[in-house]
Amino acid sequence: LTPTPTPTPPSIEPKPKPKRPIQTKQQSPPPPTIEPVIEPSVIIEPKQPVIVIERTRIITLELIRKRSEHNEGLVSNLTEIALHQEELTSIGPLLHRTSPTLKILLLQNNVIHRMHPSHLRHFTCMEYLNLALNNITMVEGVEHMEHLMKLDLTLNFVNVCELERSVANLRECRSLKELYLLGNPCMNGSASASGGSNGS
Repeated sequence: LTPTPTPTPPSIEPKPKPKRPIQTKQQSPPPPTIEPVIEPSVIIEPKQPVIVIERTRIITLELIRKRSEHNEGLVSNLTEIALHQEELTSIGPLLHRTSPTLKILLLQNNVIHRMHPSHLRHFTCMEYLNLALNNITMVEGVEHMEHLMKLDLTLNFVNVCELERSVANLRECRSLKELYLLGNPCMNGSASASGGSNGS
């Protein structure tokens, strides 16, 4: 008897081990590029000089009528008018045309800077002129006021430099009895000047 050959078992090949994936280092994304912000150039212009335009306020016909209610609004025959605290910077040329017969003119507490001769010389009947609390630096414009008896310039800016001219302009006011200059630089803090004026 011939022995039956034992069958050779099939060879079992070992399963290949799965290859581990090669882990590659992930590179971090590059930081975002920050582009410089270019601001528009600012052109600094030189400062322009500030021009202050002085506001001029003078006596108007409307103001005269408003302040002449005691005379029923009639302006041609006015003998007295009060125009104080009206922020006037000048008397103006109108008042002597509309009311040439004024005897009492009250202009205290304004900002009048000059007794302009062309605004005052026609008041030949003037007896009392009050210009206290203004910005006047020299007495003028009163040469033709033959009947002026009282002139009040309290708290103005009549200075020593203009005092001689101021006195000269008062020489023709032969009726002047009272002149008030208290609070002016020419007085140097002394008491008010009040007294007769005979033009000398």
